[in-house]
Amino acid sequence: MLYINWDIDPVIFSIGQVKLQYYGLIFVTGLALCYYIIGSIYKKENIYTSNAMEKLFVFAIIGIFGGARLGHCLFYDFEYFSSHIIEIFIPFRENAEGVYEFIGYKGLASHGGTIGLFIAMLLYSRKVHIPFSKIIDIIAILAPLGGAFIRISNLMNSEIIGRPTNVPWAFIFKQVDDLPRHPSQLYESLSYFLIFLVVYLLYKYKRQLFKIGSYFYFGLSIFAIFFMRFVLEFTKENQKSFEDSLSFNMGQLLSIPFILVGAILVIKNVVNVCKKAD
Repeated sequence: MLYINWDIDPVIFSIGQVKLQYYGLIFVTGLALCYYIIGSIYKKENIYTSNAMEKLFVFAIIGIFGGARLGHCLFYDFEYFSSHIIEIFIPFRENAEGVYEFIGYKGLASHGGTIGLFIAMLLYSRKVHIPFSKIIDIIAILAPLGGAFIRISNLMNSEIIGRPTNVPWAFIFKQVDDLPRHPSQLYESLSYFLIFLVVYLLYKYKRQLFKIGSYFYFGLSIFAIFFMRFVLEFTKENQKSFEDSLSFNMGQLLSIPFILVGAILVIKNVVNVCKKAD
């Protein structure tokens, strides 16, 4: 079988201790694109101010990274971080000799990032005096696009790899092992790009039916994202050994509440539209 041999160096170039990595470059590119599109939506909704956009970037970054980091430490590695609390907040880890080594912030959980972003946007809405319902709906339109870029970043890092398979499009992640595996990062990335297109086009052409501030876009986005996350987890290797004994892994279990909340919000909005049509 002509499998794809994937052996990309995650570092583009380095100058001394400073390294430019694909992960960071792609992640920042995705954030910049989302920020630009959000600005255009703010203008359509007549809520655009330069002050609001500047604060949005700061609140969103803190919410996403803070939530994602705490989510990983609590959901996936609580046993370690419960006794190394300071390492939750610093990019260093203590080695066997008791010396702290720089490792960066390895370990970010998307479920925690979602919760962190939700809380950050609640605080942001109060700061800029824009209704929270409008902000969270707008953010939700772009959330799948941001997720797509993150999964491409994971692919460049050869992380969050799939289970062994013999499908003809399997990847061999040479930095991990020589087994052909599902390119789960690509599956998720393509799924999220498709979800973004659907949600964005609904906003563009049907926003008179589903208005910003109704929680429709928020509901649709989290339902679709975490439904696909739940399904595609079956193609992935578990991230932690304790998940091997579970019927569903941690990513799937954490996705269920988001799926349920999203489905309820979508159904509620569709019912309201149908009632108005009658």
